[in-house]
Amino acid sequence: MLYRPSGPGKGLLIMKKVAFYTLGCKLNFSETSTLARLLEEQGHERVEFNEQPDVFIINTCSVTDNADKKCRKIVREAQKINPDGYVAILGCYAQLKPQEIAQIPGVDAVLGAAEKFRLHELIGTFDKQPAGESARVFNSPIEEAIEYHASYSLNDRTRTFLKVQDGCDYPCSYCTIPLARGKSRSDTIANVVRAAHDIAERGVKEIVLTGVNIGDFGHVDGSGEILHQKETFLDLIQALDEVDGIERFRISSIEPNLLTDEIIAFVAQSKRFVPHFHVPLQSGSNKVLGLMRRRYKRELYADRVAKIKELMPHACIGVDVIVGHPGETDELFKETYQFLTELPVSYLHVFTYSERPNTYALSIKPVVPGHVRAERSKMLHILSDKKRRAFYESQLGREATVLFEEDIADGHMQGFTENYVRVVAKYDPLLINETKRIRLLAVNADSLVEVEEADILV
Repeated sequence: MLYRPSGPGKGLLIMKKVAFYTLGCKLNFSETSTLARLLEEQGHERVEFNEQPDVFIINTCSVTDNADKKCRKIVREAQKINPDGYVAILGCYAQLKPQEIAQIPGVDAVLGAAEKFRLHELIGTFDKQPAGESARVFNSPIEEAIEYHASYSLNDRTRTFLKVQDGCDYPCSYCTIPLARGKSRSDTIANVVRAAHDIAERGVKEIVLTGVNIGDFGHVDGSGEILHQKETFLDLIQALDEVDGIERFRISSIEPNLLTDEIIAFVAQSKRFVPHFHVPLQSGSNKVLGLMRRRYKRELYADRVAKIKELMPHACIGVDVIVGHPGETDELFKETYQFLTELPVSYLHVFTYSERPNTYALSIKPVVPGHVRAERSKMLHILSDKKRRAFYESQLGREATVLFEEDIADGHMQGFTENYVRVVAKYDPLLINETKRIRLLAVNADSLVEVEEADILV
């Protein structure tokens, strides 16, 4: 199949079978989905990773050293599936270490932060590199990644991840995201609302708002320019609340210092925004928060949690926490553990600190030994399991609305309530991608909540 690109001097482009593999965050999934749609619009065919694709696209993360190792493993798997397949790496790892990736056997191209959204233009130049030659590198300085590229996932999951913001201006000590994605920049409210309408027309019931630092919504581009009449995150969610066809909006993650009383109060009375917040903490020790260069203290975090619970007693609150950051002594970790134990939160996402090049944390002493980091991580994972079960048990006997997913096993299907309780029910094909009222009955051995039978759903 041939395609002739528009414009003078353009040649014939051979249509290719393209497979994507995505590592990392919801933001990466939304961008992968958008890049795939751009290629499909050109006539390329998106296939599964194991279906002998002509081109493998690996969208990478580089939050931890483990993400880098995963990238290398996926490249090896791609070579096994199709030794003649073209392998292109993009995403955060590709921006941070393009030359390192270019030396990985089997990699043919590396696309940085500014170049990945040119994938549909560059794919026509993707010819397999001769053996022994390093990959072609398309990578400009991160300072040049100032444009905002709208993205949302589609047909990948029951819910859609809608990107509303990119980049970050916060220089946290452990984080490479500003180096990988550039300065904070956003879409406009008008564009986001338009995208939400488009998503609704495709039958999607739930949208998750995502970005690197979505509470910083309002910057037009990465040059630091701000809208003449600045739009805020509160303005954005107020506008989205009026979008017909979408039954639920969920906020993926928002910094505690940007989660205002006004935002919390709005969600509490919203028609479509659900009572579920994911609020990064990173440490429950003020000293460690200072070493991390975070922009708040634990007292503010506790105040945000208290405000949410005051207005929405059944709200689900998730927490990001990092263990083993340099300078975190046993006593300081105990402060975090005790703080989280007493905090009325619902679950934890636990990250083990990983040394990243060009970050301030590398200069902080003492360094926490690896086995100590692992033990602290284990303790917090156990605490998270206890927190989640306690939260689920506190919801038993209540009625809730569940969005059922196409996640079927052993005659059962699963879904989430508006406040993020994962439930299991008997399979009914009519319930897939539908919201139904149910009653929460019991937590089963798999830590899922059983509900009333489907025939009594209303």
